[in-house]
Amino acid sequence: MTAPFTAPPGCSLGIFAKTFPRSTPAAMFETIAALGLRSIQFNFSCCDLPTLPDRIQPALLEELRALSLRHALRVAAISATFNLIHPDPEVRRHGLDRLPVLAEAANFLHCPVLTLCTGTRDAEDMWRAHPDNASPAAWRDLRNGIDAALTATESSGIFLGIEPEPGNVVDSARTCRRLLDETNSPRMRVVMDPANLLRPGDQNRQAEIMASAFGLLGDSITLAHAKELGPELQADGRGPGRGIVEWPSYLGLLRDSGYGGAIILHGLREEETAPAVLYLLRAMAQTDSATGGIKKLASP
Repeated sequence: MTAPFTAPPGCSLGIFAKTFPRSTPAAMFETIAALGLRSIQFNFSCCDLPTLPDRIQPALLEELRALSLRHALRVAAISATFNLIHPDPEVRRHGLDRLPVLAEAANFLHCPVLTLCTGTRDAEDMWRAHPDNASPAAWRDLRNGIDAALTATESSGIFLGIEPEPGNVVDSARTCRRLLDETNSPRMRVVMDPANLLRPGDQNRQAEIMASAFGLLGDSITLAHAKELGPELQADGRGPGRGIVEWPSYLGLLRDSGYGGAIILHGLREEETAPAVLYLLRAMAQTDSATGGIKKLASP
């Protein structure tokens, strides 16, 4: 059932396509559109391909573009995540070699951004922290990888979005700002997610922490994520409004930064999506642009 609320003009609520495993892309698009969503972050794993395929059939791209138009679902981003500082250089090269394929697909689908993972020295899990992530060698490999990614996608003009992640070498708003400043490329942009800014003990300081992050990164945001956390600061499948993230603070900061793009739900179970959509659409609609305040909302 379509949600009975709408977001303010310029903003659109969306979701990771992988939230809805379906037998066909058509079934997936139909499910997402029925929730009243208007944007997706796409991953080619939804089409039984690797996240970074070495080739994408033109017929598949034609189908995806037609589905996007038919259901009025904008492809706001495409996931291009691989471990940019993997200890094996061959793994890094494999990912970099396939970025042009995704950049070309993104342009065909009128998608403005590929999202990257800044990586970890953990060889098994690209989201898991490792002590060597803070080493000069890890930062050097990241810089080399980002430079190579920018070069590989230069002809496409596509934005590359990086996200502060607790387990990655870019683990905070400050390290994200450092990377943006050092690369100094207009195509390097930020994916903002409030959940990734919080550490144990931060629950009662969320407004302050988010404000600091937006002060550093607010003018560079290309995509907003919306992931909820449980009491132990774990993404446990619950949707926004059912955890500890202070969504009014986040949405207010997004608005004040001038952001008007997609807000993408992720990290939630499929059964959580309907109440999460209702909660966030209400929160977005009730944001008071005149005073900067947002009405307190009850959880769904």
